[in-house]
Amino acid sequence: MRNKVHLTMATALTMALSISAANAQKKYDPGASDTEIKVGQTMPFSGPASAYSSIGKTEAAYFKMINDQGGINGRKINLIQYDDAYSPPKAVEQIRKLVESDEVLLTFQILGTPSNAAVQKYLNSRKVPQLFAAASASRFSDPKSFPWTMAYDLNNFVEGRIYGQYILKEYPSAKIGVLYQNDDFGKDYLNGVKAGLGDNAAKMIVSEASYEVSDPTADSQILKIKDAGADLFFSATTPKQAAQAIKKIAELGWHPLQIVSSKATSVGSVLKPAGLENAKGIISANYGKEPLDPQWKDDPGVKRYFAFMEKYYPDGDKSSNFNTYAYGVAQLLTQVLEQCGDDLTRENVMKQATSLKDFAGRPRAARDQD
Repeated sequence: MRNKVHLTMATALTMALSISAANAQKKYDPGASDTEIKVGQTMPFSGPASAYSSIGKTEAAYFKMINDQGGINGRKINLIQYDDAYSPPKAVEQIRKLVESDEVLLTFQILGTPSNAAVQKYLNSRKVPQLFAAASASRFSDPKSFPWTMAYDLNNFVEGRIYGQYILKEYPSAKIGVLYQNDDFGKDYLNGVKAGLGDNAAKMIVSEASYEVSDPTADSQILKIKDAGADLFFSATTPKQAAQAIKKIAELGWHPLQIVSSKATSVGSVLKPAGLENAKGIISANYGKEPLDPQWKDDPGVKRYFAFMEKYYPDGDKSSNFNTYAYGVAQLLTQVLEQCGDDLTRENVMKQATSLKDFAGRPRAARDQD
């Protein structure tokens, strides 16, 4: 009888230790559980930057696909999205709601320099990841001051400097006019162009004109730049103003060389509204694959993108580089969360995000086929 008691006690102890060990392997912060990972996001679904709204819609569609495939390590992604209308006060209100009421594990792809700047200190003070921010001002690449912020976009200063170096090499006698958004977004571009031009900036830039996000048009700024004698126009703008500028320049019969920031080159959201005929000859840069570029017609990744759009976002503009952008960064977050395993703490999310190496953007289904 005594042996049976000892055996029963030993079995019970073993089971208790096993359960304890299993639980010890799982670490959760608010927003994570055995079944769910809450991710928060604000997007300009309305307002002056609503052209970017398809980014949020594509990302939501991507995570629906992931959930249909069983989620991430058995957990479904709950992407909670709110409209901030590209308004900093609204962004603050919505981000507080996501953190304090919805209790998300992290924020993902908050869109826009104004919105991200407005919530950066708050999120860092709460130690909530501001992950893969859809903003490109230099302040979002400062891990020493803001360790919980990690941008995804190419830094505007760096992109601007590339354009400045290009202009100096290819058009050394150009008279440059710059239209820029009057915030960190536009000022970083302007300062980057000046850095690329170096000592030649003062004599080559003949006009600088800023606009406010709330301005109905940028027509007066375009006239100012034209009247200054510029023959090269640099547009450090978001989609609405970029389209307005291209169209206005055509209406004026003015024919400067035009360089447009990478944030405003979507065919569907910028070039078509401006008039495709008016957009011929525009120069820009992109760090992704243009979906309709003939060189990518047989590319496996682009084919998977089209298949995804057809099934999960059929109303979306398949030609838009905003949507290919969203598709790519959604894959990146999926990878980070997969690497987190059962340690779904905010600290581990940042650890995994900052230690990515040799990541190739392929959906899990495609990886399984390899």
